[in-house]
Amino acid sequence: MPEGYCVKCKARKEIVDAMEETMKNGRKAIKGKCPTCGAVMFKIIGGKVAAESGAPSTEPTSPA
Repeated sequence: MPEGYCVKCKARKEIVDAMEETMKNGRKAIKGKCPTCGAVMFKIIGGKVAAESGAPSTEPTSPA
């Protein structure tokens, strides 16, 4: 089980009903609930997800 910090309880606890999500900026995160108070807990877990194949490249190209 992933562990996160509950702001309401002010303690580190395991995240209940954890689901992995991808944020708008492409980073992965885990979202779930605190087992004690039921507040929403959110933890950023990883780097950016690989770019989709249809997305334009952000690398600069040199003129030929």
